Amino acid sequence: MDESSAPKPIRCRAAVCRAGGEPLQIEEVVVAPPKAYEVRIKIICTSLCHSDVTIWSIKDPAGFPKIFGHEAVGVVESVGEHVEEVSVGDMVLPFCLAHCGDCVDCRSVRSNVCTGVPLGLLDGVMPRDGTSRFTDASGAPVQHFLNVSSFSEYTVVDVTRVVKVAAAMPPEKACLLSCGVSTGVGAAWKAAAVEPKSTVAVFGLGSVGLAVAEGARLQGAGRIIGVDLNPDKFEIGKKFGITDFVNPKDIGERSVSEVIKEMTGGGADYCFECIGLASLMQDAFQSCRPGWGKTIILGLEMHLSPMSISTLEILQGKSIIGSLLGGIKPKTDIPILMNRYLNKELHLDEFITHEVGFHDINKAFELLMAGKSLRCIIWMDR
Repeated sequence: MDESSAPKPIRCRAAVCRAGGEPLQIEEVVVAPPKAYEVRIKIICTSLCHSDVTIWSIKDPAGFPKIFGHEAVGVVESVGEHVEEVSVGDMVLPFCLAHCGDCVDCRSVRSNVCTGVPLGLLDGVMPRDGTSRFTDASGAPVQHFLNVSSFSEYTVVDVTRVVKVAAAMPPEKACLLSCGVSTGVGAAWKAAAVEPKSTVAVFGLGSVGLAVAEGARLQGAGRIIGVDLNPDKFEIGKKFGITDFVNPKDIGERSVSEVIKEMTGGGADYCFECIGLASLMQDAFQSCRPGWGKTIILGLEMHLSPMSISTLEILQGKSIIGSLLGGIKPKTDIPILMNRYLNKELHLDEFITHEVGFHDINKAFELLMAGKSLRCIIWMDR
């Protein structure tokens, strides 16, 4: 590529977080050109995930300034050397997880955590060379987040972390598949492989929990029990397959696990923890059936606390696993989910409860932390 046609640095707006827990500031940043195996993307719209809020709330000076955001859709603006699978003008989804297709993990059905490219989820830099593509007005580097940083009009992502979007997909619906919905649906489909007519319990009915219910519905689960402190979530959950509801505030002195064991005749076949609380992870594990019950942890523990479980219950045949992105392999599984949406099998529209312009991005934080939104779409051009 000669110098005249090589991509140049771009000045654009980004919502920069200068310190943990503080409102984001719309600033001008410079986004460097993509290097080898990298793609620079113009973001169309993005949304806020609980993982953004969890890390945003940590008062760690070493982690800032940072550009958050990892659930988004955009258009390829330029590409670096050795990029062949996407071209300028393609609409793409960025992902926190890589999928190189060549490493032992990508070739195996047992893992979706690519080892061909560094994982680097919280490193704050590009995974291949350990540097940032963002600088602020003073020329100081700004950290990346979860390999995406979509709270910027332009961002740079490794090519192993982008998937082309089907032409018929509305961008705001495609955006949801970049993280939250794929994590939940994938957890039921890929990580747990929920069996038809089985019993499922979902702890926490936010976007990921409701997506787990949607995935369990698609898998043919016979009973899907939602657990949440918000009584309104039962009616919302019915749209995604929730058949029963347990509110911990309404069960008196009994524990949630006692109630679920009573409802299911011994425990649920599959339990999913979707909040990120060690105590809830233990509740989920205690609620699954001895012999074959499986508990799947999807939430990053919001206090970064460890959890403890009884070895006696493990010895009775219960199992517990964690899952990043629900076990989804982006380049092969996301096209399947797009097709299921276009074929009117997968529900996506119902997850979008609010939409705001980029200048109102802090409103999205307020709505999510108040429990008022599932997914708030943030449009970059509004």
